[in-house]
Parts: sequence; structure tokens; C-alpha cells
Amino acid sequence: MQHSPPSDPLLAPALVRLAAWLQGEGYRFTTVTPATHARVNARPENRVARSLRDVFGWSRPFAASLLPAAATDPLRAAGLLLPASDGLLRSAVRFSTLGGTLFAHSAFPTLEEDAVFFGPDTYRFVDLVQQELRRQPLPAGGRILDVGCGSGAGGIQAALAAADAAPRLALTDINHRALAFAGANAAHARCGPADLAQGDLFHALEGPWDLVVANPPYLNDDKQRLYRHGGGRWGEALSARIVREGVPELAPGGRLVLYTGAVMVEGGDPLFDALRPHLEACGQPWSYREMDPDVFGEELDEPAYADAERIAAVALVVQRQR
Repeated sequence: MQHSPPSDPLLAPALVRLAAWLQGEGYRFTTVTPATHARVNARPENRVARSLRDVFGWSRPFAASLLPAAATDPLRAAGLLLPASDGLLRSAVRFSTLGGTLFAHSAFPTLEEDAVFFGPDTYRFVDLVQQELRRQPLPAGGRILDVGCGSGAGGIQAALAAADAAPRLALTDINHRALAFAGANAAHARCGPADLAQGDLFHALEGPWDLVVANPPYLNDDKQRLYRHGGGRWGEALSARIVREGVPELAPGGRLVLYTGAVMVEGGDPLFDALRPHLEACGQPWSYREMDPDVFGEELDEPAYADAERIAAVALVVQRQR
């Protein structure tokens, strides 16, 4: 078990400060797919930012005079204020609205190895988690683990949805930067104390858990960036590991809620084919379904997906019997 502070101690406080200021300014933004983001930003009139949404949502370059010190000071303190072309600046952080609060994540485009991703998948993931908690509320004092947490949106929203149960939230990731963002997002959301730990999946903290939520990377990324690459032939390996290693970590009555992507090949689902023997062998109730039949279609242009028909968003729920 390894508890680790963020690599930059100034990052999380700066993000909390900036989120509070933006919330006070009435800022709201819904993050779209990278393909849509690129199309919108390519319009000539969107070359330079004119508003807070342009700076912190659309990640457009801006003139220094656009933002007050209340915004630039925390950006500069955390190394998030970067130079752009033509004497302009840009923010290395974005903020998206989800469930009435703001979540910090990496600026567009997310090219860095340690980028913290947030997008339409995040909204679907959180909706799935909330559906599960409405179907079966968390027990009093229940332990929630967001494994591979990224921005922490899944675990934070689960803790907020189960606030009456006074849950205990843990956020784990292999990425130091993701933990800093997740910790800041938890503090801003006021979801209660959150235990942050760096490590590989379930090795970071000890179970058992009443609710495990996971939205792992599921693409086959040729650069093998942490926030995108899932490993295996189709990017399915990490999702399969979460299921194999996660079910034994559940408390009696506990649930594993996995939102991920599944590549469909000649009408078949290789992820489900890999998971099914383990699910049947574990002897616990489970359900598997498609939430969206077609996501990240632009990835099909990549050589790794030459044989793929589509990428679907899928949901798996496994519940340990009492």
C-alpha cells in the first residue's frame, strides 16, 4: 500500500482556488469529444479566446488582459499558464461542469503522457454509477473505490449521491498528476474526506470495498499514453484485469461497476469473450450491456483498428452475494 502526495504540492491548491473563482463567476462548460472540439476550434472566429468558456473550456489562446489576477495568479503559481503564439497565453487546465460542480482536467489537446482526461465518456460513466446507487443504495459507512480515477469524477459523484450513508471514498491512480487533479476536484466538490493513493489498480489500497467504480483507458494507443492505452490487441486488457482482480476485493453485497469501450469485430465482442469465462466461474450475479453502440469512430482510421467495425461503450456490473 503506497500513499503518495502530488508531485507538485502547489497544483491541487491552485486548482481548488481557480475552481472556486470560476464557480463564483457562473462558469459552466460541457466537454465534447476531441473530434468535435477540434472542429469547433477550427472555425476562424474561434482562433482567440473572448470569454472564460473559451479559455477554460475550449482551451483557446488568450490575451493577458482577458483574465484578472484571480485567475492568472493560481495558474502561474502551479505552472499552468503557458505561452502561445503571437504573444498570447493559454491555460494548461480545463474545467467541466458535471452534477452542478466543476471538475479540473487537462487542456485540449490531451497529448501529454500524464494527461488527465475528461469527456463524454465521463458523463456516461457517472450516469451509470448514479443509476446503480439509485437501484441499490450504499450501506451506511460504505467504502467506495474509484480505481484508475483520473479526474475522480466517478468516485466523487458516487460519494455525493450516497452522502446520507456517510461513505468513505478512496481515489487511486498510477498517475501522480491525476491524483493531484482528483484530490482538488474532491475538495472543491466537498464530498467528504478522500484517501488518495498511487499504485497499480487494487495494489494501492486494501479492501474490501462496497462499491468499486472504474472507467479505464480502453484504446490501443500507439504512443501508449496512460490515459488512453488499455493494452492488449484492442485496448481491452486493463478492463479485463479490473474485473479479474476487482471481484475478489468486493465486500459481501458489494458491487463492481465498470464503464469501458469494447471493439466489435465481425459482429463479435472480444472483450466480452475474454470476460465471460471469468464471470461465469466467479459465481456472482452480473450484467453486461451496450450503453452506446458507436464511440470514438475516428479511431477506426488508425492501423490498430483495421479489422474493427465499431467501438461501443459498455457497462458491466458484478455484485458479490452476501
